[in-house]
Order: sequence, then structure tokens, then C-alpha cells
Amino acid sequence: MPGQVFIVSAPSGTGKTTLLRELLSWQPRLRFSISYTTRPPRPGEVPGQDYFFVSSEEFRRLKDWGALVEYVEQFGHWYGTSREWVMQTLAAGFDLVFDVDTRGAKALKHSFPHGTYIFILPPDLDTLAARLQKRGDLTPAELTRRLAAGRQELKEAYWYDYLVINDDIHQAVEKLKAIWLASHCHTRTLWPTVSPRYL
Repeated sequence: MPGQVFIVSAPSGTGKTTLLRELLSWQPRLRFSISYTTRPPRPGEVPGQDYFFVSSEEFRRLKDWGALVEYVEQFGHWYGTSREWVMQTLAAGFDLVFDVDTRGAKALKHSFPHGTYIFILPPDLDTLAARLQKRGDLTPAELTRRLAAGRQELKEAYWYDYLVINDDIHQAVEKLKAIWLASHCHTRTLWPTVSPRYL
């Protein structure tokens, strides 16, 4: 059975990366969708595992060739997902988790209208600001920009299939697990594989 796609968005500082790592470590069928990016690697990031790091020129070529299923510019860098890599992974029976902003999610909605779209919310805006400040790697101007971008993204949460509030990491992970389990019981997913038993 082909894999499913799970598209996850959240404002920067919500804790999305931590939650998704927990989810993927729980379910071996899940794979993280690895994006191309023009930004430099952060400490600890592994090329080909966290991102495919490419130059701006290479990214432009991929975009012009139509090799990307979605792409966006965020905070001065480009991010995009390989169409061929996605289709091969799904055909192999793995579920893919996309970590994208709301613009990337909307682009993926055209290619994967039956995907599962999840928006992770912070408990409130004050908590979001505190989490970003705690990181300690943002200038005041960058902090202001990320908070403004986060407020804009929150306005898009209404059209996602599921909302998960990350006020307790363990509860939030359990909710993500429940969403994954429910998606595999959805009629459009399960009926084609089991209907021969009953028809």
C-alpha cells in the first residue's frame, strides 16, 4: 500500500522539530521529508539527513526544471522538496512528514489534496516570544521578524485538518500519534485494501 503524506506547519519557536522527532522515533513507517535549502547548515545538522544543502544557483535550476513539488523563500533562504524523491518514498510504502510553512502547505495541497494537514499551535503568543528569546541565537530584529511571521501563519491555522497545542510536549506527541493512527483507519485509505474481503 502506498504511503501517506502528513503536512505539519507551525510558527518558528513552537517546538515543532522536537515533536516531529519524537513522532518519527515512535513509528518506523514514518519518514521525514528532506528538503533542499540554500541556507547554511546549523551545528549538528547532517547533509542528506536533515536537509540537502545546495547553492542558490543549484536551487534555481531545480525550480526551473520543475523538479520541486513545492518551494518557498523564508527568512532570506529558499526551501523546496524533490518531486521524484517524494514519489519514490511513497511508492515504497513509507509515510512522509513534511515540515513546511503555510505557503508550502498550500502548494502541497494541490499535489496531495487527501494528505493530512496538521498545524501546531503555541499555548499563546507570549509563550511563543519567550521560547524564541530563550534560543539566544536571534538578534532583536530577527526576533521581531519571526514573531510577525508567526502571527501571519497563525491566521492560516483554520484550514488545516487538525490543530495540536504544544503546551505539554508529551501530550502533544500523543495527539500526533493519535492523528497518524486515525488516518490509517480513514475510509479512503483502508477500504481499497480491505474491500475484496467483503465484496
